[in-house]
Amino acid sequence: MTIFHLLDLLGTASFAISGALIAMNKKMDPFGVFIIAFVTAVGGGTLRDILIDRNPITWMSDLNYVYIIFISVVFAIIFRKKIGYLSKSLFLFDTIGLGIFTIIGTEIGIQNDLHPLLSISLGMMTATFGGVTRDILINEIPIIFHKEIYATACILGAVTYLILSKFDISQDVNYLITTIIVIAIRLISVKFKLKLPTFYTDS
Repeated sequence: MTIFHLLDLLGTASFAISGALIAMNKKMDPFGVFIIAFVTAVGGGTLRDILIDRNPITWMSDLNYVYIIFISVVFAIIFRKKIGYLSKSLFLFDTIGLGIFTIIGTEIGIQNDLHPLLSISLGMMTATFGGVTRDILINEIPIIFHKEIYATACILGAVTYLILSKFDISQDVNYLITTIIVIAIRLISVKFKLKLPTFYTDS
């Protein structure tokens, strides 16, 4: 198993746990918890694969993704009393998934000979659109549309990944460095309450 595949599975597990925690906070039944976890984990990757005409869809060709999601949901349910009430746990799992999926999507864009700007966009969509779908299903405003630094962290990480790929460094090292950068930007922005400006008009 390559580090690329390992990171992909880790990101899937992280997003599945974050989705399951949110669903349980919304008092959904076990089926609802699994669906929200599943959509959160593979929603962005599914959209990515459709856009680049990747067939079959990644999780359909490798059932390990489905198994990981199922195990992650069971884990979240069993340990919900220890992690479910901690907002930090939800935030941490979501941030880890964000960092990993950004680089996964960007690399897949490169592998498909897409323009760097399109690869960056693909990375951002892979990382965020599972969460967008999740938030829509639970009737919340998607976090990507808030003023928090979220998608911006993905873009900065993807740009760094492309820059480092031009240098003579191991690809695995590049994966790890840029994933950590995305996670760090997200953590720092929340800790110090760094936000993007908003635009509004007086009614």
